[in-house]
Amino acid sequence: MSSSIEVKKKKVKPALGLIEFVSLMALMTSLVALSIDAMLPALDQIGKDLAIVDPQQTHLIVSLFFIGMGFGQLYYGPVSDDKGRRYAIISGLIIFAIGSVVCMFAETLTVMLIGRVIQAFGVSGPRIAALAVIRDQYEGDAMARVMSFIMMVFILVPMLAPSFGQAILFMFSWHHIFSSFLVIGLLTGIWFFIRQPETLPKEKRKPFSWPQLWISSKFILTHKLVMFYTIAMGLIFGSFLAYISASQTLFQHVYDTGEMFPLYFALLAFSIGLASFINGTLVMRLGMRLLCNWAIFGWLVFSILLTVLCVIYDGIPPLWQFVSVLFCAFFCIGILFGNVNSMAMQPLGDMAGLGAAIIGSMSSLFSVPTAVLVGSFIEDTVTPVAIGFVVFGALSLSFYWFAEQKPKLQ
Repeated sequence: MSSSIEVKKKKVKPALGLIEFVSLMALMTSLVALSIDAMLPALDQIGKDLAIVDPQQTHLIVSLFFIGMGFGQLYYGPVSDDKGRRYAIISGLIIFAIGSVVCMFAETLTVMLIGRVIQAFGVSGPRIAALAVIRDQYEGDAMARVMSFIMMVFILVPMLAPSFGQAILFMFSWHHIFSSFLVIGLLTGIWFFIRQPETLPKEKRKPFSWPQLWISSKFILTHKLVMFYTIAMGLIFGSFLAYISASQTLFQHVYDTGEMFPLYFALLAFSIGLASFINGTLVMRLGMRLLCNWAIFGWLVFSILLTVLCVIYDGIPPLWQFVSVLFCAFFCIGILFGNVNSMAMQPLGDMAGLGAAIIGSMSSLFSVPTAVLVGSFIEDTVTPVAIGFVVFGALSLSFYWFAEQKPKLQ
């Protein structure tokens, strides 16, 4: 193994207080959730205005967003290691703004999807560089703790974003949802530029070169522990993304909740935030692996329970049962998200930027087809969601188990 890979660096002392640091990093990473969840109440209106014949095609506005993220993360990983974290974040926010403008003036589904891919490519900069900034300053269980607190703040966005989008629709049109993205992105960029110093000094940067990219990428892609955790995370997130993409259909069409949809969505998002808070308080004491072991089994158990309810009630369990089971299942996901990502990042050291890029891209590579596959079967029941949770939950458990067999894999 290359000695450059094995060199350990001195951790950069955090420049901001924990509360401000967590808030800023959460805001930058939450631009992804905002760009997705604020759109959910507007999907029907967008479908009508863009003359979309098949309602299921509107799900692509959500799911294909992650295609742009996949490519964006591969680009911004090496860029953040070469030019620094600040460059990656600011340039990404500029591209995010361009994509938002394209979406704002879209008159066809094709233009809308192009704008969404550009948006996603740009927002990958803040997302990847923010993870690298965290990794620059924290590691191990301490990083998992910070990630959990970031997830706790971060989860407020999906809780509030559908209501935010709904409020804009009451007063304006869906076009103004994208104009709000411009304002929020601008304020985020100003806050970051003024308050957060560069965490990757010039002497620590890795100038881009194809040979070095090949060496580093080969190390990451052949690191079985990193890859198994990444695949497990991608399958879990793919199942969750299928729910996100179809949530408007499930709540407003299957269960006819009407304008109450944002409240149900917020309730289920709260379960993830609650899990992240509890995880942040326990991870330093119990360790992230023990928590993940319980959470991944819990996720599969509640997925099986939801499937059983679908069989009993012909695909449409009572709303309170559906929400209750998802609340418990998403609580388990809240434990898994930050911890599994931290475990995948832990061996990567100075390659935090490229590592975050490859892990994020690989996660998208598995999550987007998973979400599109499950979403293609969703029409008038929740059974496809339940079956998808079980199938991909079992697969994710298998890869997670393989990753945990470290003595045999290293």
